[in-house]
Amino acid sequence: MIEEMAKDRNNVESRVKEAYEKAQALQDKLNAVITFVDPEEQLKELPEDGAFYGVPIVLKDNVNTKGIRTTAGSKILSNYVPVYDAEIVTKLKKAGAVCIAKASMDELAMGGTNLTCFTGPAYNPWDTRRMTGGSSGGSAALVASGVVPMAIGSDTGDSVRKPASFCGIVGVKPTYGRISRYGIIQYASSLDHVGYFTRSIEDAAATLKVLAGRDERDMTSSYNEVPDYSALLNDDIKGKKIAVIGNVIKNISNQETVKMFNDLMDQLRAKGAIVDVYDFDNDMMRAILPAYFIIANCEATSNDSNLDGIRFGVREDGEDMEAIMTNSRTKGFGPLIRRRFVIGSYGLFEANQERIFRKAQKVRRVVVDAMNECFKEYDAIVAPASGNIAPFINKDEDQDQLSNQLSDENLIAENYMAMGNFSGYPSMTVPMGFEEGCPIGINITTPAWCESDMFNIGLAIENITGYKDMKVEVK
Repeated sequence: MIEEMAKDRNNVESRVKEAYEKAQALQDKLNAVITFVDPEEQLKELPEDGAFYGVPIVLKDNVNTKGIRTTAGSKILSNYVPVYDAEIVTKLKKAGAVCIAKASMDELAMGGTNLTCFTGPAYNPWDTRRMTGGSSGGSAALVASGVVPMAIGSDTGDSVRKPASFCGIVGVKPTYGRISRYGIIQYASSLDHVGYFTRSIEDAAATLKVLAGRDERDMTSSYNEVPDYSALLNDDIKGKKIAVIGNVIKNISNQETVKMFNDLMDQLRAKGAIVDVYDFDNDMMRAILPAYFIIANCEATSNDSNLDGIRFGVREDGEDMEAIMTNSRTKGFGPLIRRRFVIGSYGLFEANQERIFRKAQKVRRVVVDAMNECFKEYDAIVAPASGNIAPFINKDEDQDQLSNQLSDENLIAENYMAMGNFSGYPSMTVPMGFEEGCPIGINITTPAWCESDMFNIGLAIENITGYKDMKVEVK
């Protein structure tokens, strides 16, 4: 779809205008946009050519955009206007993309619901009573509703891949370092990935070609050559060895999801893939979420220490500098963020670092070693991206203190995808099927730099299910 759009030079202004107006028309129902971006000036400055020529896109609102408000979903940054573009914005502009909006997100990208944005929750286009998932939920909603064919997100635990499952689209987190993070407002530096959403594997491959590459301003970005992912697309998976995470399947209580997944595995076998159940150590799987929570919150506490109301952002009055900072952070951050900073600060206390922060890092190492052992025999690891469709939004419930948090269903089945962030390996969610009229996805993870294998397995699934370029009419 993106390639076809880019080749159509006659309807650039009309399609961009249509996307912009559709985003505005759906705002009351989806609340997916924080800031609308007038495309007029961008249309005047389009390059002569490009893989995204005249294609309307959306950016998650933690992506810095020169002269355009960038809030990261937080009140403390609600007046922040960057003086520079993120590297991916520069790349997309050179490719001819036109940004029409900055999308809603969980505050400072911390959360999996998209309910904590200072502008209010984003709503799922398949059923607006339900959440989009987070933290990149606004971007997911705008792709799923057909406003744009591609939107940028970020993924620190599963913040692209879980919303992709809940919204019935493709969500890609490439290898750590594959895409520059220069100009992205950080959450947890060792876990953060730039990710994105599309409605097809074809568009996912074309997008990574544009976004990937070395950036001297991001020392974690890779020198590895960027392949032509589109040219390498092939749904022939004969002989590919796929490991199903048995721990996840055993802990999903919704048997409709399990049956749907197992039926899909049978169809992959029919196409020649070798599909086996692979069990990781169960205690290790239980430890993924706690270890992630500690590492992410400790890194976030350090990264966000500059959000003090002094250097930039919203400033609250106070009798001295300390009072200004205290008041600014107290009023500028939501309750979930304040709690996470307390946890992060506790983990970073010198007396606690060895028994809390370092121990979590050791758990991370054990998880990555276990994945590497699996990849000695298998080409990919797969499991349902979620045990259930998107949950209903309960505005009276504290979403950070949901019940049953210590169950294996929550710890393992709903939060295992942080393995992809621990390892930095490429991971992608694609639509698998529907329950109660709402979509649910399957997650695919491959070894580092094996995005082409990931896309090819995804393409085989897409061709089996027929779930390509799905759009939902928002009611």
